[in-house]
Amino acid sequence: MTTIKIKGMSCSHCVMAVTKALNEVEGIQNVKVDLAKGEAAFDEGKPVDMDLVKKGIKKAGYEAV
Repeated sequence: MTTIKIKGMSCSHCVMAVTKALNEVEGIQNVKVDLAKGEAAFDEGKPVDMDLVKKGIKKAGYEAV
């Protein structure tokens, strides 16, 4: 499981937006976003380009750190 820190989430809508953004990246499965910890975890069904992950999160309005 891969974990990435995310800045800017403050509510359940944020969690849903980040979950949706990550689910749209090819190869990502089993997304779990933790608002309290400010992070998202996911499985990689195949190798995933972390730049694509960060771009998806940024497009949703948040910052991957």
